[in-house]
Amino acid sequence: MTSETVVPIGEDYPELRESVRKICARFPGTYWAGLEEKEAYPTEFINELTTSGFLGALIPEEYGGSGLPLRAAAVILEEINASGCVASQGHAQMYIMGTLMRHGSEEQKRKYLPGIAAGTIRLQAFGVTEPTTGSDTTQLKTRAVRDGDEYIVNGQKVWTSRAMHSDMMLLLARTTPADQVKKRSDGLSVFLIDLKEKNTGKGLEIRPIKAMINHNTTEVFFDNFRIPISSRIGEEGKGFRYILDGMNAERILVASECVGDGRWFIRKATQYAKDRVVFGAPIGKNQAVQFPIARAWAELEAADMICRRAAALFDDGKECGADANIAKMLASEATWKAADTCMQTYGGFAYAKEYEIERKWREVRLYQIAPISTNLVLAYVGQHVLGMPRSY
Repeated sequence: MTSETVVPIGEDYPELRESVRKICARFPGTYWAGLEEKEAYPTEFINELTTSGFLGALIPEEYGGSGLPLRAAAVILEEINASGCVASQGHAQMYIMGTLMRHGSEEQKRKYLPGIAAGTIRLQAFGVTEPTTGSDTTQLKTRAVRDGDEYIVNGQKVWTSRAMHSDMMLLLARTTPADQVKKRSDGLSVFLIDLKEKNTGKGLEIRPIKAMINHNTTEVFFDNFRIPISSRIGEEGKGFRYILDGMNAERILVASECVGDGRWFIRKATQYAKDRVVFGAPIGKNQAVQFPIARAWAELEAADMICRRAAALFDDGKECGADANIAKMLASEATWKAADTCMQTYGGFAYAKEYEIERKWREVRLYQIAPISTNLVLAYVGQHVLGMPRSY
């Protein structure tokens, strides 16, 4: 490797970052506040990202994408949030399509990937979580039973964000009963579901869930819903391992979003601490104001480094489960620290919607719960990294 090919630590992909910032500048806080009031989807923003090629960044060039590494996708999402916008409304498309890219047939790739890259197909819904199983994916109850050239799907998914605004959904369902498999992770299959028949009385119903943040989340009901065999990705019963690498990508990308949000909060807090004058001096002159901001910045920088390492391992095809999970945990905690510090710096003004802080503050609290909770990350590290007994 020559010195010219080494990506410098710091603001890597500067041209990519600048392009994202230019798009985000056209979507100020008033745009996002308006969407919240109407509980609307950011169609215009997502269309801009799509037509600019950002949501197809990971798709290989032969299928119409940019063929960029995961680190580049992470930079895109980081910059979106650092600019005050919301990446979560479109981020799922990046990691969901990874399952299709890595495990789909050539026919499936050529059928769907060019449309996803061009923006004519929107794949942003991932049906995994269920009301009674939560994060224990191996215990999900949604069934897909083979019937000739079709599968009949029955069950329910919850917290399936953006299903009402997607053309396709990735679904994880059990194809072999749990009492008939050797390992709990066996007998699960992945399907690519066409959502055009949603809410038409054909067995696929989607209902919105009102929530604290505007992620357009839903619950999905399957009632004898028929799907063709061709919608299955890969071999029957191996779906759990197919989505594992997608989950690692998800954690790395979400962690990078956390870093972006943290940078936004620290920038806002720092500027306010310089500008706000009380008792004849900027409030940032007080250690009680200055030091928490400095510590939040330091913790965010540390989280950023583990995000970069996790992405490097993923892009190099190496085992990255531990790094991906740790990155997500540390970044979620760092951005929450930055958010809370920013709230405290602004004081009462932080509650005023015009400053955008209360909206972002609500959004970043989710990161410690989803897509994987902090306690589950700690359990993973304790058992799979440190070799301790399975915790209860």
